[in-house]
Amino acid sequence: MKKITNLLIGTNNKGKLKEIRALLPKYIKIYSTFNFNLKSPKENGKTFEDNSIIKSKYFSKKTNLPCLADDSGLEIDILGKAPGIYSARWGGRNSDFKKAIKRVYRELDRKDKNWKNKKIKARFICVLSICYLSKKIISVKGKVDGIISTKPKGKKGFGYDPIFIPKGKKFTFGQLSPSVKYKLDHRFEAFKKIKRFL
Repeated sequence: MKKITNLLIGTNNKGKLKEIRALLPKYIKIYSTFNFNLKSPKENGKTFEDNSIIKSKYFSKKTNLPCLADDSGLEIDILGKAPGIYSARWGGRNSDFKKAIKRVYRELDRKDKNWKNKKIKARFICVLSICYLSKKIISVKGKVDGIISTKPKGKKGFGYDPIFIPKGKKFTFGQLSPSVKYKLDHRFEAFKKIKRFL
């Protein structure tokens, strides 16, 4: 397959767009869904991979460009791996993550009143897929393990970053500078695997 020189990033999440753009090789000309004023498709897959492919195929067909899309989310073991693929939806119609984080804490309280005294295992999962028109070119998965912070900390990052403490660290993703976070997170893990296709 010849090198990709034009690539659409299939997301309407500005935080994700910024993070993916920072990880891509500089020679690639990057387009975003904002350039085309595209709404996201219905994500009705059963897995992160399904949804990532749904998005990359959809945006690629709409723009005639190869598209890289990401589907990612937070899995919390004690909640049966929820919110999982519904991570953004826990924030309601506008994907308000302050709301989503409150819901995580509500669900944890419901599950175990004493959860704050325990290490609540969680992980971020990211699946990146590149599709060109109807064809899937590649799909890869990255993950990072950690625990849930007893309260949100830090204003950096986006989504659930303020409540996720990566393994071996004392700070949440919301407290880490982007350059440190990029090297640790699930998106970077997936990117390492997708690099050879770019």
